[in-house]
Amino acid sequence: MTISSATAFAILSAGFFLLVGLCSGLWKFLQMWKSAEGLAHPYVDIAHRASLLYGFACITLAVLAHFSVFNPDNNLYAAIIVIAFFVLAVTGYLIQAALKGPDNQLRQPHKLGKHPMPRAGLAVFMVALVFAEIGGTLYLFAGALQNPLLQFWS
Repeated sequence: MTISSATAFAILSAGFFLLVGLCSGLWKFLQMWKSAEGLAHPYVDIAHRASLLYGFACITLAVLAHFSVFNPDNNLYAAIIVIAFFVLAVTGYLIQAALKGPDNQLRQPHKLGKHPMPRAGLAVFMVALVFAEIGGTLYLFAGALQNPLLQFWS
């Protein structure tokens, strides 16, 4: 049995996110254990949850890529784009947590740790993230929808 590069990449990415989720879960537990309030830094919590959810999202992308009838190279590019933005998001959360940054990076003034971030830069990143994640996923989903194996309504 062979699988496409897009499918393999998404499956391996799922394993990566699961491991990041488990390690950030340990970090979260240790912070909660040491805290008088029993709480971890908000971005440790966010990184933990997001990593686990992105792991499952990668499995979904793997299935969509597997069934997509579109060009395998284009499926790989779509998967890479979506997953790259998943990685960038979780990396941002981990950096905020490591730098003990604000509890909400979107609250003004925007900061990365204690360092100011330009509002325009954050806006550009968020718009790119939305288009990349939704666009790449829609591409793979559209390819899967056209697969005769998935057309149960015929």
